[in-house]
Amino acid sequence: MPSNKSVSDAPIIQFTNCRILREHKLQREDLWVRDGKILDPEKLFFDEQGYADRRLDCAGAIVAPGFIDVQINGGYGVDFSQPCEDVSAGVSLVAKKILEHGVTSFCPTLVTSPPAVYHQVLPQINVHNGGPEGAGVLGFHLEGPFISSEKRGAHPERFLRTFRSGGTDDLMETYGSLDNVAMVTLAPELPHSQSVVSTLRQKGVTVSLGHSVANLSQAEDAVRHGASFITHLFNAMLPFHHRDPGIVGLLTSDQIPAGRTVFYGMIADGIHTNPAALRIAHRAHPSGLVLVTDAITAMGLPPGRHTLGQQVVQIQGLHAYVAGTKTLSGSIATMDMCVRHFKQAADLVLLDDGLRVRTTYISGEEVWRAEL
Repeated sequence: MPSNKSVSDAPIIQFTNCRILREHKLQREDLWVRDGKILDPEKLFFDEQGYADRRLDCAGAIVAPGFIDVQINGGYGVDFSQPCEDVSAGVSLVAKKILEHGVTSFCPTLVTSPPAVYHQVLPQINVHNGGPEGAGVLGFHLEGPFISSEKRGAHPERFLRTFRSGGTDDLMETYGSLDNVAMVTLAPELPHSQSVVSTLRQKGVTVSLGHSVANLSQAEDAVRHGASFITHLFNAMLPFHHRDPGIVGLLTSDQIPAGRTVFYGMIADGIHTNPAALRIAHRAHPSGLVLVTDAITAMGLPPGRHTLGQQVVQIQGLHAYVAGTKTLSGSIATMDMCVRHFKQAADLVLLDDGLRVRTTYISGEEVWRAEL
């Protein structure tokens, strides 16, 4: 119980000797957290007359928001698109492992699969908060199967589907349920897709555009119907063209409804996207950038053959290819690697000057610490 006028009985934690990014500069100041939320120190001091119950010395580290990965297919030998009797065990393993890379919540991602896979996997995982046992699960990201055959990338063509109607019938037949689904990637040029976008948005599911040959007009129409995200910008979509920039054109489109923001995922692993393209996207629409790993089973494992859903993947150096081809098939990058590569630089992570994760906190509780 606090011995002051604090409005809560929860302990107040003061992070001292830390650096926080404000107005594009790292500034030395303290951070105050209570019950998993960052506090306004002025209100704490003057309105509540509160003080810290515990102080944590950050030793000059950078305090940054915990990383969120909305596109991760697996890792450490776990493939989220491979059905098994205990899917939760695999998700839990990955959730625990990614803490050391600063990830505090994530969307387990399923690539294009037959309906039986969705029906078996989706009911086994519920949305839940993170903690010492692992990063929180925000819900599934279903990348496919309603995507373009031409831009399918590593997705198996035989399992691709189209919308036969504009309602939920196709979604339910394919996925079985939208419970615990956070995001769906689809191609907006498919017939009936716009009414499906509206339906998904009404159900609270984020619609992402990707694996698509859509032109800008089709992409803008999808946004008007409720789409708000782009899956791995530049990859698996029409390349930018000055007469019709395609989905990429959403970054500077003047047809985005007022008050709406289109976010876009980028795989900053040094392989999927040239650094110049990363800079172009960020400078054109900095507030929409979302780094993703698109990591697969092989993340955290040595080179060799692994799986991504129904495909066999070969790891060669830092590249992941569909076996026997030069088609990229996800990545083996961790989130902190992507942050370091991008070089831009509640749930918190402490970083050293090299942007290596030193400590990960969820709701103000330490859940992982690097061994010194």
